[in-house]
Amino acid sequence: MKFDTPAGKNPIDQLKVVGKPLNRIDGPLKTTGHAPYAYERHDAIANPAYGYVVTAGIAKGRVSGMELDAARRSPGVLAIVTADNAGPLQKSERNAAALLGGPEISHYHQALALVVAETFEQARAAAGLVKVRYATEKGAYDLAAAKKAGTNFQKTDPDARVGDFERAYGNAPVTLDATYHTPDQSHAMMEPHATLAAWEGDTLTVWTSNQMIDWGKGDLAKTLGMPKDNVRLISPYIGGGFGGKLFVRSDVLLAALGARAAKRPVKVALSRPQIANNTTHRPATLQRIRLGATAEGTLTAIGHESWSGNLPGGSPEEAVQQTKLLYAGANRLAGLRLANLDLPEGNAMRAPGETPGLMALEIAMDEMAEKLKLDPIEFRIRNDTQVDPANPERPFSQRQLVQCLRDGAQRFGWDKRNAQPGQQRDGRWLVGMGVAAGFRNNLVMKSGARVRLDATGQVTVETDMTDIGTGSYTIIGQTAAEMLGVPIEKVTVKLGDSSFPASAGSGGQWGANSSTAGVFAACTKLRDAVAAKLGLDPATATFADGKVSDGGKTVALGKAAADGELVTEDSIEFAELEEKFQQSTFAAHFVEVGVDVATGESRIRRMLAVCAAGRILNPKTARSQVIGAMTMGVGAALSEELAVDTRLGFFVNHDLAGYEVPVQADIPHQEVVFLDETDPVSSPMKAKGVGELGLCGVSAAVANSIYNATGTRVREYPITLDKLLRGLPELG
Repeated sequence: MKFDTPAGKNPIDQLKVVGKPLNRIDGPLKTTGHAPYAYERHDAIANPAYGYVVTAGIAKGRVSGMELDAARRSPGVLAIVTADNAGPLQKSERNAAALLGGPEISHYHQALALVVAETFEQARAAAGLVKVRYATEKGAYDLAAAKKAGTNFQKTDPDARVGDFERAYGNAPVTLDATYHTPDQSHAMMEPHATLAAWEGDTLTVWTSNQMIDWGKGDLAKTLGMPKDNVRLISPYIGGGFGGKLFVRSDVLLAALGARAAKRPVKVALSRPQIANNTTHRPATLQRIRLGATAEGTLTAIGHESWSGNLPGGSPEEAVQQTKLLYAGANRLAGLRLANLDLPEGNAMRAPGETPGLMALEIAMDEMAEKLKLDPIEFRIRNDTQVDPANPERPFSQRQLVQCLRDGAQRFGWDKRNAQPGQQRDGRWLVGMGVAAGFRNNLVMKSGARVRLDATGQVTVETDMTDIGTGSYTIIGQTAAEMLGVPIEKVTVKLGDSSFPASAGSGGQWGANSSTAGVFAACTKLRDAVAAKLGLDPATATFADGKVSDGGKTVALGKAAADGELVTEDSIEFAELEEKFQQSTFAAHFVEVGVDVATGESRIRRMLAVCAAGRILNPKTARSQVIGAMTMGVGAALSEELAVDTRLGFFVNHDLAGYEVPVQADIPHQEVVFLDETDPVSSPMKAKGVGELGLCGVSAAVANSIYNATGTRVREYPITLDKLLRGLPELG
């Protein structure tokens, strides 16, 4: 199905099932421990062998020798895989470094070998006997030092310019020029990267934890140099990914190589330190923001430049994306600078680009509002735009940022905020309020599905879409139930198997909207097939209560499959609407914080997110996504930072003890409001993504609330108490 004109009225608009806050249909399996995760596929493979990964102990250089004899003689060892015996391997386009290193080493903890044994303990013990000799080379590990030196940076794309930024900025009556720093961050998902692999002849099956099934299947096949059709990738349940499982990582490749070498199924899980250094992370940024405005508060110049680092072949953190679209301004500059660093690969992490970009931009907007003596909300509203600032003839399909801000201000009690920093007290706590705008583009991707109908009226949906804790099972079930007029209990949803039609997958906030639109397309084709089978007019037939009606005739839905199962398959393909309209999602984030007047400890007191993100397919699962994202935003603001050893090139705090994420006691009351909105330009579902929007801007709202509480402006995340102590008032 081509989606090339805005959606008109369709069966989804009935909202009998879609739009309802239904419980997750996979909830009972997860809460009772019956949902099968990759490392626990006892139902699929009995008695697998275990692989343990040996990783590089240096960040840059070469392997000059590897002693394996002691490991080979260790009890239970079945095979040892290294680059020397793995056979020819290609590098996937989605990995900046080889997943199996040697002799060249690209980064610390790059995989160098896999030891396969009968038990996990035997594999781990034998791996400890592998001795690797290195020829170490000098590496670059310090982003700030690289920027200070002014060398080794490249522009991956030309700067995006509108008007004459330098002239407008130079002539502006009121200006701001500030630099902000965001650190390297870890995905820190609950389920580790884990894979079980088995060969049958020249056919490979991997049960793994992966967000993008079709990408993973293709990348694994390419790396191994085998036909894509000979690889099956299965990932029905994923214990969190946040972008860290968009692409196959070393556990997938090494499990496949280990199974081939040991001639039996092998499973591999990465340890926490290996996850931090061997997989991907959100790269650090240094961002310079320059704003120029009239005395009345109209922005005339907006400049945003961001510096980040990555391995050769890696991409920059696109922290300037939102600045191209969020506020009006006739003269604009947005540019990315990339340094070659020898740290582990930087790549997508929840809302890549906008998350660190808004951590800087939305502090800058507050700083500028203060210079202008304007309320921060009023300043943002004055600079709203309903069109793409670089192309005024291209309007936003929907844009309710102003409504988000106004609605949020009223709900949060913004009028009670003291605009003078450091004036509000509650006993030992300095209290402040902060706000930030949220922005994330609405991305869509081709997505397919297969729908089956049997004689009992049972509907089965098959698609390789994944559920990373987002509720995909439920909203896909709701879509099929709405389209075919059956209760959701009559719908079975099967996900995460590459033998099913390829979907959009889970990433980029495109998953929910695109995958349900693919199910819409397949169900539309099934509706036509049912009507034709029953002798009804597909254009006028109605589907409700498990029946199909047209022209006074009503027939049970299942009767259409009385002679055999009806099966249809289709995909949604998005055409040029995204070129005619700018499709984005918006939010306003409000935070109240308390800062201990003696210690500088910051505590969140309450949070509010007001979101405008198209039709909300399931308010319960959508709210869950937003409060989870808000929690990540608190972590990014107050505690999360991968500490870089700039001498040896690795992340020091590479486990969940040293990498501090928020826990229950850190997160108080969270309120989420979804504005009433549908976007016919987005998809037949008239929905958009929301899971990443909930993170965008949160950290800046925290930072702005801390400034309002203390009067101390911190431009370097995380905002730890040592950065606040000097600015706290003297204790009497």
